[in-house]
Formats: sequence, C-alpha cells, structure tokens
Amino acid sequence: MNLKIVAAVAGLMLSLAGVSVVSAAETEDRIAKQLMDAVPGLNVTSVRESEATGLYEVQSNNGDTIYTTADGVYLLTGDLLKITETGIANVSEASRAGQRKQQMVAYGAKGIISYPAKGEQKAVIDVFTDIDCPYCRKLHDEVPELNEYGITVNYYAFPRSGPGTPSFRKYESVWCADDQREAMDASKAGRSVAQKNCDNPVEEQFRLGGQVGVTGTPAILLEDGNVIRGYVPARNLAEGLGIL
Repeated sequence: MNLKIVAAVAGLMLSLAGVSVVSAAETEDRIAKQLMDAVPGLNVTSVRESEATGLYEVQSNNGDTIYTTADGVYLLTGDLLKITETGIANVSEASRAGQRKQQMVAYGAKGIISYPAKGEQKAVIDVFTDIDCPYCRKLHDEVPELNEYGITVNYYAFPRSGPGTPSFRKYESVWCADDQREAMDASKAGRSVAQKNCDNPVEEQFRLGGQVGVTGTPAILLEDGNVIRGYVPARNLAEGLGIL
C-alpha cells in the first residue's frame, strides 16, 4: 500500500478516536503550567519523564520532588524507590544529587574558605558550616587529618540562624579577616575574632545551601552531588571516599 495513504489513514483513525499526538515538550509545559496555576508562588524549574512509566518528575523552587501523571492532575510527593539486583535504590536522591552537582559547579569557588590537601589531592568535599555548631567544630578539628589523607575541604557559609544574627555576623567577620583560615580556626575553637565588615558572599552562600537542600550543619557535599548530613569521623569519611 502507498505510504502516503497509510499515513493518511492512521491520522484519520487517531482523529476519529479523539486522540491527539502531543510532543514531550508540550506535555512537560502543560504539567508545569498546571502545577504553577494550582500552587501560588510555586516556580517549576524542570519537568522530565521519570524512570517509572507514566510518571513525570518535577523539580521546583522549594526543593521538593513531585511526581505527576502526564495530565498533571494526580500528584505524588516523596522519594521514588526502585528494586534492583543489589537492593533498594533511591531514584529521587540520585536525581537530586545530579542537580546538586550542577548547582555547585555553576556557583563555583566564589568566596570559599579552603583547606587544601597535603600532597596529591585525592578528593574534594564542600562543607556547609556554621561556626557555632558543635558538630561543625568537631569536624573542623579533624580537617588537618582529612588534608593528610589528600582531601581538600572547602567551606561554604551556612549560619543556621540566618542573616542579621550573631552567628551570621561572626561568619562575616571570619570571612573579612586578613587571614581567613586563622580566623576560622580561632572562631571554631571558641575564641573571639575581631568584628569586621566588608563585601562578602556569606548571604549568597547561605542561599546556595538552601537551594541544594541543606537543612542542618555540617552538610558535606561530595563531588558526585551526594550529601552526607552531619558529622562523620575523618577516617570513616576517607574510607567512604575509597581513599583508605
């Protein structure tokens, strides 16, 4: 049969059945509009087909992952899990890790306070830290050990109490100090640091932390975008990174 006739018949059958061919981009745009119309203030940043057939993964400005049907009517919140040969895999967290990595790369090393590895650098960790957080101080005590293992530690500001608070101003003073690492060491040890003001990235880094899902400190972001929430002993961290 002539191919043009076949195509025409197929198109007619779809039309008669009330079925319209919709592109993936149109579906994703429709889902985004449906959600933003339904939830005031919601800003959908991405929509894509999920690994689970029939579900779309939606990322938004509030950091939550939403799953929706193609018509954008039925919604699921929470993590999507997958049964694999090696156990249960968290599909949602793997997706978030990829996004975190992109966000951290996009931000770059602007205004970080870095403690470089001794000798060959074998790994880099980005740590969102609060100077007054006890477990942040405990981790900081082990930074020299991490450096000896070949791990570079980059500090990003995340004073949990937020802008305008004593902890926030303390981090600004550390960042504005003539010797940032010396001021950080002193402040983490509970010693006072001279109050200083200057143009600084503390608030910008604080917002970045919120964007990548930091809810507490220390938050250790690995190079693949995965996050370790809370203190981990230096040796255990080095083992987890495959260095020891």
